[in-house]
Amino acid sequence: MTARTYVGAIDQGTTGTRFIVFDHEGQVVANAYETHEQIYPEPGWVEHDPVEIWENTKTVVTEALGQAGISPDQLAAIGVTNQRETTVLWDADSGKPVYNAIVWQDRRTTDRIEELEDEGKADWIREKTGLEPDAYFSATKAEWLLEEGDPIKMERARPADVRDRAESGDVLFGTIDSWLIYNLTGNHVTEVTNASRTMLYDIHDCEWDDELLEEFSIPREMLPEVRPSSDDATYGSTDPDGFLEAEVPVAGALGDQQAALFGQTCFDAGDAKNTYGTGSFVLMNTGEEAVESDHGLLTTIGFQRSGEPVQYALEGSIFVTGAAIEWLEDVDLIADPAETAELARSVDSTDGVYVVPAFTGLGAPHWDQRARGTIVGMTRGTRKEHIVRATLESIAYQTRDVTEAMEADSGIEMTSLKVDGGAVKNNYLCQLQSDIIGSEIVRPIVDETTALGSAYAAGLAVGYWDDVDSLRNNWQVDREFEPDQDDDVDAKYGRWQDAVERSRDWANDGGGE
Repeated sequence: MTARTYVGAIDQGTTGTRFIVFDHEGQVVANAYETHEQIYPEPGWVEHDPVEIWENTKTVVTEALGQAGISPDQLAAIGVTNQRETTVLWDADSGKPVYNAIVWQDRRTTDRIEELEDEGKADWIREKTGLEPDAYFSATKAEWLLEEGDPIKMERARPADVRDRAESGDVLFGTIDSWLIYNLTGNHVTEVTNASRTMLYDIHDCEWDDELLEEFSIPREMLPEVRPSSDDATYGSTDPDGFLEAEVPVAGALGDQQAALFGQTCFDAGDAKNTYGTGSFVLMNTGEEAVESDHGLLTTIGFQRSGEPVQYALEGSIFVTGAAIEWLEDVDLIADPAETAELARSVDSTDGVYVVPAFTGLGAPHWDQRARGTIVGMTRGTRKEHIVRATLESIAYQTRDVTEAMEADSGIEMTSLKVDGGAVKNNYLCQLQSDIIGSEIVRPIVDETTALGSAYAAGLAVGYWDDVDSLRNNWQVDREFEPDQDDDVDAKYGRWQDAVERSRDWANDGGGE
């Protein structure tokens, strides 16, 4: 490939959509971003408008290319990465969504999950999918949309015959990668990492599971074809008569957390990364072995290249980290996220305050759908600086919860953790994280590793990059943070665990919503 070609990555996240153009060295050449509306029809419900997401995607692609003066035909390939588990149903004829997307954070199917647990089906689901049954995953979202979609509650009316049409393949199911690839290429496909997050996919046999489809009443006819994350055959190409006015192969896709694993070049067993976004997600590559967790982690698919075996990962899913910083803004404790480090440094400690940001329940390793956000330890002397510092500490403590579980499951001591995402620009947080988990924290120069991972997957598929070694050569350290030995850190962590207990099972019939 010549120096004047590039690879583009669509990074469709929980709060917005980004398009980044990368060159052969993995450097950012152009970058454009648009937010989309967060829709909260009821407490605990979270929806997005899929049409708004697609319109924003076209906008950011066009804007980024225009910014850099790059013609669409200079794109060797496009990769896609996406918020995982978020579920869309759409009409195969019109291409329009049947209703809003139900977002991964949404808790409306909590009762259904508890029903499965009461029926003793949790282990059965875990054995097939590697997942802890939770409203987080796509299966109960799709089931709800097929059965319950109440037009009064929805932004779009639900056609009465949606299930009949799904059974004939006229209504399609997909996660956001499928929705974007369908709009880009006209083909109904997903890839293995996103399929592995639906709670409908057997991660050992690598196929949609008939028994799970029957349990959730999901017609097989509505499901996308599952392809490798980096696909030499490609998922299709953009329409030369469409918005890009060029035929560009769409050749790679990964769920956002697996994309970050790939972008951080965690290609070997034992390599681990943590992405700090709306939530935080620690993934450790476990190679060709699907390691079962005894400590509340998920076993998931890390990535797959064409013609190669699936690589698995252990994952610790933390639902609220960056969103906790947004909450500080929402309640006017800060005016800007950049203030958090200065405010936190202005006090010596949290003065005994702990914030447990369980706004949408607790993920790994606790898995408590009915936990809720909690502040404990306040006195009359508590100031906003203490709450801000405690919120930052909660991000680091939740990561320690997960890394300790990961070490116990894998038998591998984590001496180094690669980090990425918006929050890692905060040096205070990176140092705090290093201190609390007692490991080195390594921040790369290119911190848009989620987008970079999907670009790498697409670029490898079309030969823009020769092999993974050339990607390793692109990866460069910006800064390393070494743990500062604090004698009190374990005692503080013990109090954090006490605070987590206070947050648990709050949203029940006696005290919740």
